[in-house]
Amino acid sequence: MSGVSKSQVSRLCQEIDVRVKEFLNRPLEGNWPYLWIDATYVKTREAGRIVSVAVIIAVAVNTDGVREILGVATGASEAEPFWSEFLRGLTRRGLRGVKLVISDAHEGLKAAVAKVMNASWQRWRVHFMRNALVHANKGQRQALVALINTIFAKETAEAASVKWRSVTDQLRTKLPKLADMMDAAEHDVLAYMAFPSAHRVQLRTTNPLERLNAEVKRRTNVVGIFPNERAIIRLVGAIMLEQNDEWSLQRRYMQLEGLQSLYETQPTRLSAVIS
Repeated sequence: MSGVSKSQVSRLCQEIDVRVKEFLNRPLEGNWPYLWIDATYVKTREAGRIVSVAVIIAVAVNTDGVREILGVATGASEAEPFWSEFLRGLTRRGLRGVKLVISDAHEGLKAAVAKVMNASWQRWRVHFMRNALVHANKGQRQALVALINTIFAKETAEAASVKWRSVTDQLRTKLPKLADMMDAAEHDVLAYMAFPSAHRVQLRTTNPLERLNAEVKRRTNVVGIFPNERAIIRLVGAIMLEQNDEWSLQRRYMQLEGLQSLYETQPTRLSAVIS
């Protein structure tokens, strides 16, 4: 842009930093039963080198059925200490009542969830399917997707588990590596079946974060290489602040039905914004 001085740019960045910091450090109130976490990657300069860093985004649904963006951070996606500190940061701000954490199979995150939160962990179905298809050739993939989807059509946890084992046994001869993967992944992929049926469509999808990550990628690709991680937080934090404001004007993301049952003594209160 022409006609904009360095001092004006610096002042604008400082103003954005203040707003983003307030947003990312705001107190969290009430219970948040469902928490989605994902990482996308951007380039930045570090010690004279260009490196790839993970941008972590956390989204949760509260007992009003309303979703909010809770946090953004940069770090190593597979490092358990980073994930533990990220989750502890959310709990220090008031995050509580988490019943299910939904994410990709980052080993560091799984370990951190077990250490920091008394919650179940759910592996994203779409990521599981991508990993499963690696074990099949192109001619097998359509039939494989249809076969695995018969598991998710079941309405109860027991029926889904029985079908999972049946499908795994069918695959064991022709695709033994996939069968082994399914043996190990059953509990993680079907964890959402232990929760109210009214919530399962949202719990087994990646929609809350896939769209956010697509927008982050669109905006960060314009930058290309960030000068430092502070600049990443500035841009991504501003995008998340804007998105969170938009969500606050929309209807609730998840049905109230079943949310109250997750907390024996926790009444479901109606949102003042979405009523």
